[in-house]
Amino acid sequence: MKKITVLLFAAIIAFGFSCDPENNNTNEIVGGILVEENISGDVTWETGNIYVLGGRITVLDGASLTIEPGVVVKGQAGTGSNATALLIARGGKIMAEGTAESPIIFTSWIDEIEPGDVASPNLDPEYPGLWGGLIVLGKAPISADAASVQIEGIPASDANGLYGGDVADDNSGVIKYISIRHGGANIGEGNEINGLTLGGVGSGTVIENVEVVSNQDDGIEWFGGTVSVKNAIIWNTGDDAIDTDQAWAGTLDNFVIINPGDECFELDGAEGTATAKHTIKNGLVLAGNAQGLADLDNKGADDPGNSYLDMNNIYFADVKYGQTFDDNPAELTLATIEVTIPDSLIVTDFFREGTDAAVTLVGDRANTVGANVAAFSGWSWAAVSGAME
Repeated sequence: MKKITVLLFAAIIAFGFSCDPENNNTNEIVGGILVEENISGDVTWETGNIYVLGGRITVLDGASLTIEPGVVVKGQAGTGSNATALLIARGGKIMAEGTAESPIIFTSWIDEIEPGDVASPNLDPEYPGLWGGLIVLGKAPISADAASVQIEGIPASDANGLYGGDVADDNSGVIKYISIRHGGANIGEGNEINGLTLGGVGSGTVIENVEVVSNQDDGIEWFGGTVSVKNAIIWNTGDDAIDTDQAWAGTLDNFVIINPGDECFELDGAEGTATAKHTIKNGLVLAGNAQGLADLDNKGADDPGNSYLDMNNIYFADVKYGQTFDDNPAELTLATIEVTIPDSLIVTDFFREGTDAAVTLVGDRANTVGANVAAFSGWSWAAVSGAME
């Protein structure tokens, strides 16, 4: 019944356009401001407004988009080459600085949420694929042998989808206190858009306090680069919650994963000759109905054991039989890992290939390591809904 209601609401909105061609790449529509053209200069989306993405909108090289606290960005429906997304091209910048009191929300255009709301009034946190997502591309190193690569989720015909370079401290802007919801529209088989895609993003970029809810594909995926992310929460993804590729060389610090559809982590390697290590630390993982705890796909033919990272201070709970770390390459280091598992089972049922030395069994919620969940209070949908309790 809810899906029917959502579709009817979308149809009603589709007939509500009222255009104003003088409004600098935007047109007034019922309930918001329609954005239909790429951003080629310095543009500000102002507090109190709803902005509706009418397609794939790109912040071009040399341009800057400022999104003020409390703004709601809604993506229209679309799949294939028409999938909606906000794309920050190499050389472009996004300055999306919400606050704990006024987060910035990216969602579907059929979401009735208004500026100032946190929870959606009409969409449950299980509806994925209603629009695309947020894609940030930069000039930082990636492991692919080519100088630049086309990001997944963007058609090859769009040159703004290229990422990678040699600028380790490249700066794509600031992302703080944002919630990205109901995304992941398909552009082709096996080619969905992540909630937050980071392709070759440099360490000069600041990303803190990010939530991804009900994305059809991954929550956050890094494709190389050097950017770090602090305070991230991933809830109800259709695929992996956290996905790392192409020798990402940053840190994920203080995070919560809740009920991914596939793996809690997919930790891939270099996919080329270059290597770099990343760190994942201080996390709470509520595995729920996930297919597994971690999939260590060693995709790089030049280096078959290439999931090169450190993981420490992480607590796994709500774990079921069959949810495992599927391998333990020498390049993966686990330290101070705590897990609550079903009675009568042993830790090697879940952490295989000798990793049990780094793992401590604890009672339910009796962990001494994990995330600082207070960081998500007030501004995240997961927190206000009680999903972490």
